[in-house]
Amino acid sequence: MAYVATRGGEQAIEQAERLFRAELGTIDAARVATIEAALPWLVDRLMGEASLYARDLAGLALAQAGGELYEALLLLRAWRTTQPRLAVAEPVKLADTFAHRRVSAAFKDLPGGQVLGPTLDYSHRLLATEVLEGAAFSPPAVTPADIPAPARLVALTDWQKAQGLIDTPAPIPVAPDDIPDLTREPLMFPAKRAHRLQSLARADTGGTLALGYSAQRGYGAAHPTVNELRLAEADLRVRHPRGTVFSAGRVRVSSCEMIAKTVNAETKAEHLSLGFAATLGWNEVKVVAASTLDLNARPDGDRPASNEEFFLYHTEPVEASGFNIHLKLPHYVTFQSALDALRGITRGSGQARSPDDVMHEAEARTAAAAAAAVSAHPEPEPVK
Repeated sequence: MAYVATRGGEQAIEQAERLFRAELGTIDAARVATIEAALPWLVDRLMGEASLYARDLAGLALAQAGGELYEALLLLRAWRTTQPRLAVAEPVKLADTFAHRRVSAAFKDLPGGQVLGPTLDYSHRLLATEVLEGAAFSPPAVTPADIPAPARLVALTDWQKAQGLIDTPAPIPVAPDDIPDLTREPLMFPAKRAHRLQSLARADTGGTLALGYSAQRGYGAAHPTVNELRLAEADLRVRHPRGTVFSAGRVRVSSCEMIAKTVNAETKAEHLSLGFAATLGWNEVKVVAASTLDLNARPDGDRPASNEEFFLYHTEPVEASGFNIHLKLPHYVTFQSALDALRGITRGSGQARSPDDVMHEAEARTAAAAAAAVSAHPEPEPVK
């Protein structure tokens, strides 16, 4: 796709940026801290799509971009590329995470119980308009539970495997240095499962939601049920060069397993299949939709929600937003070429008119309109 890069008019370009910055005002550490405290779920979404867990940098990107999420995402990913990779963390197991929320739509009673955790799923959607009149909207006090939920909850799939409900192959050990990295290797199709899950982990939330929803409306190969949805904190365990494994801190993570009854294409036997997705930060709608896409993925899928090439390419937020935003740049050359081709076609059919003909016709129409106005309203004769 060819377009003409914007050149010249440097003063106008600088003024355009000044106008944008003037709307935002001064950005300082206090504003960044306010964004982190007031918009934690938005900060989590940005960190997940940027594949960079840094709350202060995500808050700064949002402040610098005025809340324009795709601009903030571009800032954060660009900064991420400048940083060295120091180590590869140990694998995180769901059963080892500190669970804040764990629910299942497939089972009413499950080991550890349903843990509702922080959510608005069951609340009334009422706008607190009293805030605009000067009143404060304060959260109600949290009542301690009679029986606290356990901090560590067994992964539901582990329990299902023990019950013989899910037949999955044994995991293949992979050395840390052999783990494929989507940020360093191109995405090829059919995609490796690790590449697919990495791509979904940093995919655009809105695009993933739209395609995941399409799968539920019949455009996918399987209609899923939430097997387990979890919001948790995971220990970032890193191996020291001397061999000691230690925790470098905790990060917030979201994960979701989708389950569906499917039929084996070869044996025609029915079995339960799992789709999985996880991402940095707490972003439920993202992992629910992404695990739905993983469950429906087929190398030769004939629908958007099941064709992994389609949904992996078109949910990449930086590329998708970049291609749409670049349409605002000058495309004079390509558009003029299209006009020239159109003029050539019309000229060949005898319908072409030169620019001079068009100008003369416009001038004639203007003169005729002026003459008609004069004849309709003649000037009065002078008084003798």
